[in-house]
Amino acid sequence: MTSTPATPPTPSTPPPAQAQVDLDALRSNVAALDARSGSAQVMAVVKADAYGHGLLPCARAAREGGASWLGVAQLHEALTLRRGGDQGRLLSWLHVPGDDFAAALTGDVDLSVSDHWALDEIAAAARATDRVARVHLKIDTGLSRGGVTADGWADLVGAALRLQAEGVLRVVGVWSHMVWADEPDHPTSARQLVAFREAVAVAERLGADLEVRHLANSAATLTTPAAHFDLVRPGIAVYGLSPVPQLGGPADYGLRPVMTLRGQVALVKQVPAGTGVSYGHQYTTAHDTTLALVPLGYADGLPRAASNAGPLLVAGRRTRVAGRVCMDQVVVDLDGLPDPGGVRAGDDVVVFGDATRGEPTAQEWADVVGTIGYEIVTRVGVRVPRTYLGARA
Repeated sequence: MTSTPATPPTPSTPPPAQAQVDLDALRSNVAALDARSGSAQVMAVVKADAYGHGLLPCARAAREGGASWLGVAQLHEALTLRRGGDQGRLLSWLHVPGDDFAAALTGDVDLSVSDHWALDEIAAAARATDRVARVHLKIDTGLSRGGVTADGWADLVGAALRLQAEGVLRVVGVWSHMVWADEPDHPTSARQLVAFREAVAVAERLGADLEVRHLANSAATLTTPAAHFDLVRPGIAVYGLSPVPQLGGPADYGLRPVMTLRGQVALVKQVPAGTGVSYGHQYTTAHDTTLALVPLGYADGLPRAASNAGPLLVAGRRTRVAGRVCMDQVVVDLDGLPDPGGVRAGDDVVVFGDATRGEPTAQEWADVVGTIGYEIVTRVGVRVPRTYLGARA
C-alpha cells in the first residue's frame, strides 16, 4: 500500500511587504499624457511586466485611460496580453531569429523590423498562416541600437514593399527612438528629427502608405511636441515617474506615482552608543538609540548601493537605512526622530511612493545610488506581491 504525500497547506501569513499599484493613478496618467499629445495617439509601453507594476492589470487600466495602442519589447509579452483578453493595437519590437512570428500574426500583433532576416521570417510566417503581417520599419536615427542605418534604409523599405506587393505584409509604420529626449535642447534631438523626417520621406517616395510615424518616448511626449507625429510611446510616465526629473517632478506634468512599496517594522530595540550595525559595521550608532528592523532587502529590489542612504518613512517619520542593505532586511536608526520609543513592531514602512503624501520617491532612491527611477520600480522582486487598487470588473 502506498501513501500519497500530503499537499502543503497554502500559507495564510502574507509576505512582510507589498507593492500597492494604484490603477486609478495609472488611468489618470494616461489621460494626462493623451491631453499633452495633441492629435497623436498614445501607445502605453507595458514592457518588463509593466515596468514591474504587473502586465495585465496595468495594460487594462492603460486602455481604460485612453491608450489606443500598447507596446512591448518581447513577443512573449504581446502573446500574454492576447491570452489575457487584450484586442487593441499592439506592437512588439525586440525580436531574435526563431521567434514565433506565426503566433504573433495569429494574435494580430504588429511587428517591428530592423533587418532583412526579420522580413524573411515574418513573410514565411504570413505564408504559413495565411495572414497579412503588419510591420513597422525601424530607422536608426542616432541611438545605434535597433533599426537599420540610413545607408541600408531604402534597401529595407524596398524589400518590405516587394513583400507587400506579394500580399504577405503591410508596411503600416516607420519609427525610431531618441537618444537625449530627457535633455530637450540637446542638439542630437534636432538632428534625429531631421533624420526621421528624411527616412519617412524616403519610405513614402518608394510607395509606403503609412498609418503611423512614431518617435517620442515619455520625455519627448512631455517636452517636445515636434516629435509627436502620429503616435507617442510613453513608458515611465505612464507609471507616474518623471522622465525629466531635472526639469520637473511628476506633479508638474499632471502625473501621479502608481506604485507604493510598503513593509512593516519587525523588531524595535534599544542599543548603546558605539554599537556597530549590520554586516561590516558600516554604520555605528552615535548615541544611545533605538533601532528598527524592516524585512525588505536587495532580494526585494532595494539597491545594495543604498546602504547608509536609502530613504524610508517609518511610522510616518522620515529616516534612512543604517548600515548595509542585506538580502532580506535593513536596519534604521530612529535617533533624532520625535518619540522614537513610540515606534512598534507592525508599524507601517514606506520605501517609496508619492511625494505629495510626504513619502520618499523612487526618484530619491535613484538619486542616492546614481541611477534612474525606471530601475528602482522595475527591480522590485517577485516575492513582493502586487496588490491592485482601483481595479474594475
